[in-house]
Amino acid sequence: MRTNFVLIDSENVKPEYIEKLKHEHFRVIVFVGPHLKRLDFAVANAIQSLGANGSYVQLSRPGPNALDFHIAYYIGQLSAEHKDAYFHIISKDEGFDPLIKHLKDRKVFCSRSASVLEIPLVKSTDKLSPNQRAADFYEKRIASAKARPATVVSLQSAIVSHFHKLLSAKEAAEVLEALKAASLVVVNGKKVAYPDCG
Repeated sequence: MRTNFVLIDSENVKPEYIEKLKHEHFRVIVFVGPHLKRLDFAVANAIQSLGANGSYVQLSRPGPNALDFHIAYYIGQLSAEHKDAYFHIISKDEGFDPLIKHLKDRKVFCSRSASVLEIPLVKSTDKLSPNQRAADFYEKRIASAKARPATVVSLQSAIVSHFHKLLSAKEAAEVLEALKAASLVVVNGKKVAYPDCG
């Protein structure tokens, strides 16, 4: 899966829901102004929990739209290094939109959202019920597949992988239960069978 860079304009929006980005394909950069003396503990803790995938950029000097220019610079630098990456600017500032259109014209994947929860990859996974996830997984990964997971462990791993590793172990277990309840899979000990797949 392609790398998704999430660049958060902390002068424009409160950095929230960063824990939703705790997956190997997300890289989070929080941009902060030069006068910020301390970060909210929840934000600092969430960024630190990302390890090498979370970082800060603090501006050294203030100025009109200085933070916006920094975000634009980083997108330019990172897009040269990561040709297939997707860039998510988290800001309510519509001033980014002409830049985003220009980037798209140059085949750089980029979009702006007002919140981490609006990132399509996060939003699509967050909104589905276990039954909807089970139906989506079965249709796209099981029904027409030549090889299917033969054990409970490999099936749960396939479920997590299908949803871009955005599901917790508990959510993956809920999808498995929904598959069983719909009689799409039959679990016998550690083995899995697919009654409708011959």
